[in-house]
Amino acid sequence: MSAAPLTGAMPAEAPGRWTALKRLFRTTAVRLSLLYLVVFTAFSLFLVVAVTHDATRVLTRQIHEAIDADVEALQEQYRDGGILRLIDALDVRTRRPDAGLFYVVDPSGNPIAGNVAELPPSALADLTDDPHPIDYVRIEDGRDIRHVALVRAFALDNGFRVLVGRDIGERERLRGVFRKAFRYVAGLMVVIAGLTWWFLSRRVLKRIDQVSAASRRIVEGDLSGRLAVTGSGDEFDRLAVGLNEMLERIGELMGGVKGVSDAIAHDLKTPLTRLRNRAEQALLASDATGPHRDALEATLEESDALIRTFDALLMISRVEAGRAFTAADPVDVAQVAAEVAELYEPVAEDEGGSLTLAASGPLAVRGNRELIAQALTNLVDNALKHGRRDDRAPAVTISVGQEAGRAVIRVADDGPGVPEADRGRIFERFTRLEASRTTPGSGLGLALVAAVVRLHKGTIAVEDARPGLALVVSLPIAA
Repeated sequence: MSAAPLTGAMPAEAPGRWTALKRLFRTTAVRLSLLYLVVFTAFSLFLVVAVTHDATRVLTRQIHEAIDADVEALQEQYRDGGILRLIDALDVRTRRPDAGLFYVVDPSGNPIAGNVAELPPSALADLTDDPHPIDYVRIEDGRDIRHVALVRAFALDNGFRVLVGRDIGERERLRGVFRKAFRYVAGLMVVIAGLTWWFLSRRVLKRIDQVSAASRRIVEGDLSGRLAVTGSGDEFDRLAVGLNEMLERIGELMGGVKGVSDAIAHDLKTPLTRLRNRAEQALLASDATGPHRDALEATLEESDALIRTFDALLMISRVEAGRAFTAADPVDVAQVAAEVAELYEPVAEDEGGSLTLAASGPLAVRGNRELIAQALTNLVDNALKHGRRDDRAPAVTISVGQEAGRAVIRVADDGPGVPEADRGRIFERFTRLEASRTTPGSGLGLALVAAVVRLHKGTIAVEDARPGLALVVSLPIAA
């Protein structure tokens, strides 16, 4: 037996924190919570910005109107009584609780009256009708306090200049109130999103996980599994009741079909065994020659073939029902492959072919050693039987390696292969392609392999070996 090293993939790294986070963000609960948070935060931001903008615009218009009213009133006082009356009116206005900004300077720029301690030099230079913002220092309780105001200046005919304004601190405080409200609302949105995630993950997704777990058990062959019914009468309960009724009916039908199949195989196997034994006894006790002996020998061969067929049917039924899986122990598939290769190497050489093993072991999976060995035996036997091309014995290769944390067993030949349209049928019972009709067999070998692979929670795939066919079995590695 020739052996060659097979370079397997590096073992997959254990899932880290980033993998766990990605898995978390793939859940519906997290996605719905994030969507809720983004939508309501955007809505709250839009609402706060819109309300702040409108409120600021209204307050600004009111400030402009108040400044214009003060300017008109002071101008009227000046027309009625001159500068002294204007200063008296200005003094009265500065004593009000809601007093604005008032400042009067003479033609030389010296302050005459007002409630402003300090102004920038340019404040009185702009004599337009539109108020403009300035920084100023205002006297409050004997202290100089820096503020921002909208002001408007106008000149009198005697050279005096008057500045009238309104502090915009109220407007800025209103903006601060809205910003603070937005922060509170955003925090509330985060809390509500967290509560939504908790509710969905604890209540809704828990029920969905129960449905998924029951479905997995049913797919694995446990038709007795049923979905939980809480009695709440919600849509999950209605779904569970409907699916349970469907599973009950499917279980009855499957049980009937399996029972009939098992009964037929079992009941026919016994008389076939008796028939075979009697033919063997007749052959041993008789000195018949010629056609009679040939007929008895043909009867023995046909009986053996039929008994093997019924044995395969019963084995497939037991594997699919899980009854053949008596223990789940660590099994070194590299060692099993070596034993199968050692068993079939003389067979391949007698037929003029070759059998090569390429394994990187040991490589343990959890399962039943006998079933895994039987599946691998069937794969090799199938490759030797159907891998012939133009009466040339095939070159069969068994490869055992590790890919993405799974044990991968690949059995390939260099024969004619299988058309792509027929590759999905080769694992069905009694499937024999036209090219295989002349070779012995019942079409149950690959069906048994597929049942064993499913029982071990693995997968089997058909690949093009170029030339030939490759059957690839992937099994989870034992922890």
